[in-house]
Amino acid sequence: MPDASPAKWHIAHTTWFFETFILRDLPGYQLFDERWPFLFNSYYEAEGPRHARPMRGMLSRPSLDEALAYRAHVDRHLEDVLDRPELAQLITLGLNHEQQHQELLLTDIKHALSLNPLLPAYAPKGDARAVAGSMTWTDHPGGIARIGHEGAGFAFDNEGPAHRVMIEPFALADRLVANREWQMFMADGGYRNPALWLSDGWAWAQAEGIDAPLYWREDDTAFTLFGMAALDPDAPVTHVSFFEADAYATWAGARLPTEFEWEVAASGSDPALGNQLDGAIGVHPLGAPGLFGDCWQWTRSAYLPYPRFRAAEGAVGEYNGKFMSGQCILKGASCATPRGHSRATYRNFFPPEKRWQFTGVRLAKDA
Repeated sequence: MPDASPAKWHIAHTTWFFETFILRDLPGYQLFDERWPFLFNSYYEAEGPRHARPMRGMLSRPSLDEALAYRAHVDRHLEDVLDRPELAQLITLGLNHEQQHQELLLTDIKHALSLNPLLPAYAPKGDARAVAGSMTWTDHPGGIARIGHEGAGFAFDNEGPAHRVMIEPFALADRLVANREWQMFMADGGYRNPALWLSDGWAWAQAEGIDAPLYWREDDTAFTLFGMAALDPDAPVTHVSFFEADAYATWAGARLPTEFEWEVAASGSDPALGNQLDGAIGVHPLGAPGLFGDCWQWTRSAYLPYPRFRAAEGAVGEYNGKFMSGQCILKGASCATPRGHSRATYRNFFPPEKRWQFTGVRLAKDA
């Protein structure tokens, strides 16, 4: 699948990131292998040509052992410079970049395993089940809100600069949309009614034959990281596109929140309390407080730069800024997101048709 990369590539790419942006230009450092920057550069034009993303799965060499040796080599050299203050910002960026790839490892391997006729499991399943009560709504008064990251702590460049926005009064659902509710949408012809869909979404669904979330089967089972499993009716629906999320919200008489509404509602919510539930790797059956966990939540906001945003100089400036076109913002975190990697200002983004990530739906409505 063109969007996914093999586990071995993720290991080598995150290593390449540290080697390229921290170690390469230090006196006395020599590249582990001068051929490998071509293989493990992801999308940095300033770093020159690279192996095509859809072809990463064909890299039978270097071997996993060689990739791990590369990682050990770079780690040893990094340990010698961790206390250098002029490198601290880049090292911290590299650590957060690696956390993003820890999540991608799980989403990509899930997709690969789902295409294996044996339907192998990534991990054994626990016995936790979700319990989703009636959906309730929390009213928010709106007003002028301060949006974006400011102050201490790490944030990606696309989370700032902090700025003010005007928000109209709104209400946000207290939980994510559950599988049983999505089944009602399907039974009511939600995938067959063009009146519910954006034009591009309807064209996509028709062209691709989309009639259910990714990994769902007609017998009310779905492929998970635990292998095939019966759909848990109370678990959050996941692996849906922005187009599907928007159509469902219209069918439900609601809408998707804006990224600003979501961020205001999440203010003061502890990201560490987020759930880790089925479809992934965790075990919180009753739902923890707050807005984080389970799956990334689509918003109706386009991924655009904040006022006064400027990309950093050099190749590192390509990290986020050049993707600010044709993509949608997701907020929160997923069951595969490393704990501690989430915050209210975090701006995840994907094209509106993508759904191999752990993506779900939280509804909003005008007050």
